[in-house]
Formats: sequence, C-alpha cells, structure tokens
Amino acid sequence: MKTKFMDFEFEEFESPEDIFTVMATMAPPMKSILPINSYKGYIFSMIPLTPASGNSYLMIYTKGKLDGKLLEFDMNLKKFKMVDTAERSDKIYFVVLTPKSNTIADGAIKTLEKITT
Repeated sequence: MKTKFMDFEFEEFESPEDIFTVMATMAPPMKSILPINSYKGYIFSMIPLTPASGNSYLMIYTKGKLDGKLLEFDMNLKKFKMVDTAERSDKIYFVVLTPKSNTIADGAIKTLEKITT
C-alpha cells in the first residue's frame, strides 16, 4: 500500500457563521450553493492549497455539529436557518455533508488534535 503524504494548515473560527462568511467570500461569483462538512465533532471545509498534487490543504473549522441538509445563510445578518429549497438569489446556501468516513478529514483531525493537545 502506497502512503500519501498530506500537509495540513488550520484556521479556527468561533462559530459556523464565521466559516460561512469566509466560504461565501471565497466562492466564485454566481455560485450560491457551497458544501460544508459536519464530521466527528467539527464543522469545516477543506480547501486544497495545491490543486495539482492534492496533498496540501487548509482546514477552516470550528467545533460543533450541524443538522440539516440545506442551510440558508444571510451574510448581512450573519445568521443561518434550515430550508427545504434554495429559492433566493440574495442568499448563500450550504449543503451539509455528513460522510460516514473521510480519510482526508481523518488525517487533518488527527494532525489538528496532536498540535492542540
């Protein structure tokens, strides 16, 4: 089995709303639905820092859990709510992904917990 080296950088935030704000500002124009992960006690997004090789990632995170599948985020109010459909063009939507397993996230969480303990 070939072992792949992965490098992780971390940016911690106080709340999911802070992560949503960061993600909304990084999103390409006109992209109103973005993925967010809720996994093993963390709410996060993994951003590839080296897209060509895929071995260096920035994990923006906060501790917590998100319920729901689709969240509507109001950037001006810094508030979100669960919704059934993405209807409004003036809002940003987040699809909450809750994987059963995620090897990249597992590696990042293991590294993060090593450096924070």
